[in-house]
Amino acid sequence: MSTQDGPLYLGFDLSTQQLKAIVITSELKVLYEAKADFDADLSKYGIKKGVFINDAEREVYAPVAMWLEAVDLVLQRLKEKNCPFQRIKGISGAGQQHGSVYWSMTGEENLGSLNPEGTLVDQLAKKAFAHPFSPNWQDASTQKECDAFDAELGSPEKLAQVTGSKAHHRFTGPQIMRFHKKYPDVYLATSRITLVSSFLASVFLGKIATFDISDVCGMNLWDINAGAWSEPLLSLAAGEDGLESLKKKLGSVREDGGGSMGSISSYFVSRYGFPSDCGIAPFTGDNPSTILALPLRPLDAIVSLGTSTTFLMSTPKYLPDPSYHFFNHPTTAGLYMFMLCYKNGGLAREKIRDTLPASNSSDPWSVFNETALSTSPLGQTSPSDPAKIGLYFPLPEIVPNVRAGMWRYNCDSDGTNLRESKEGWSAEADARTIIESQILSLRLRSHNLVHSPSPEFPPQPGRIYLVGGGSLNPAIARIVGDVLGGVEGVYKLDVGGNACALGGAYKAVWAMERKEGESFEELIGGRWRESEAVVKVDDGYRAETWERYGKVLKTFEEMEHEVLKGEERNK
Repeated sequence: MSTQDGPLYLGFDLSTQQLKAIVITSELKVLYEAKADFDADLSKYGIKKGVFINDAEREVYAPVAMWLEAVDLVLQRLKEKNCPFQRIKGISGAGQQHGSVYWSMTGEENLGSLNPEGTLVDQLAKKAFAHPFSPNWQDASTQKECDAFDAELGSPEKLAQVTGSKAHHRFTGPQIMRFHKKYPDVYLATSRITLVSSFLASVFLGKIATFDISDVCGMNLWDINAGAWSEPLLSLAAGEDGLESLKKKLGSVREDGGGSMGSISSYFVSRYGFPSDCGIAPFTGDNPSTILALPLRPLDAIVSLGTSTTFLMSTPKYLPDPSYHFFNHPTTAGLYMFMLCYKNGGLAREKIRDTLPASNSSDPWSVFNETALSTSPLGQTSPSDPAKIGLYFPLPEIVPNVRAGMWRYNCDSDGTNLRESKEGWSAEADARTIIESQILSLRLRSHNLVHSPSPEFPPQPGRIYLVGGGSLNPAIARIVGDVLGGVEGVYKLDVGGNACALGGAYKAVWAMERKEGESFEELIGGRWRESEAVVKVDDGYRAETWERYGKVLKTFEEMEHEVLKGEERNK
């Protein structure tokens, strides 16, 4: 079937700073793309980098109305590119994880009675929501609630065993617990609470969508082993309002990541020309959607280099630990997604970039890249030089759970003699050290989950795929290979920053076209053309360099412990 008349599928990615959309064919060929950049296109909301920040309470949040306006804006931009909406047979997508949307008592009724002559924002923003904002994953206001969650089942380890993660500031359970204490009247006026993913699915469905089996694991409320809500944790989050009330607000969880939850809202049929039988597949979180952007093999890893830095692997083993995350796989029962996530990713690198001389080229990263690549590993021009390691956290960090700040340390080549750098070092040295710092943390926390790909190699990933905006950066690609290895090399997914939307589009294809019992990996793997999708950007494992970083790995962990001693709660 030609690309002129076959079915098309639409994938979305509602991230912190943009809403992106990709339209693909059944054979996974990308035909159309569009986006709305919140700061550039919707600056009237007064946001910066997609969010509001209340430093006094460490709150970070976004206006839901802005997201609604972005949906119409992106669809209008696809329309201007002559996207044939009438051929779109399925829609899925991704939402930034953990964020919660609080619907009013009339919210679902408002969703189901939209007038196609009006916009989403005009019809929904003032009536459909009990609260106009959604907490962002960068929010760090819930330490007291996190302490209560970690204690509820006995320890952070037990909480991780049940829910896949220890308590985290951004996770929805602690956020709901704080929300109902801070806004008790608003909480009582809330009929339903959705995640960002199910919020976006609800808009297209015309009714409140159920939670996705993977994204629900980012709430600290779902018992992964039992496949049910954890009633002790729901009771904790709900407080005096009670367990049953919160259960009703949350609703059900759909175990099947595929199929259709229902047909598209008539609003989009009339306003844009979608077919009335276009199916809405479950939407998932941005991180689960990223692992759907290619059929991952065992030992392969994805490093997502966006606003945050994220490390992802697919595994049949459920081995939870407080230092990382496990989620149900978004499409495949029996598989889990392992994830490491850091707040201080691209924005932290930008801060270091901006301390260097301005670039004279059209690439704002050119000076940063040249500086990082011309600096020796660990800043050592000879083995006798002190090695440089540091932490760069303009925002309070998740892993480790530490305050904002920058710390620079030195140690000897073998990792001994750790000491804080009294004299500091130059901005030029920071360019390489910040990338090393971010990737050393990935290696430290993932080394127990990887094994030797073959007898002649030490434990490490097979392939490492880079996605997100930072995947275009040659300095990062090189240093990822230096620090993490990757015996088959480091690759860039050629849709780079659109991986989440692409994963959503692939999910829609599988959801609507799968045969009985056909897995996502089988269907997508059979259609995916590696040579068209990825580009090798670094050779990966270099034994001598990789071993140099191995010698300071435990020292890096020791440095984190030293910094953690300075936390108020640890004094």
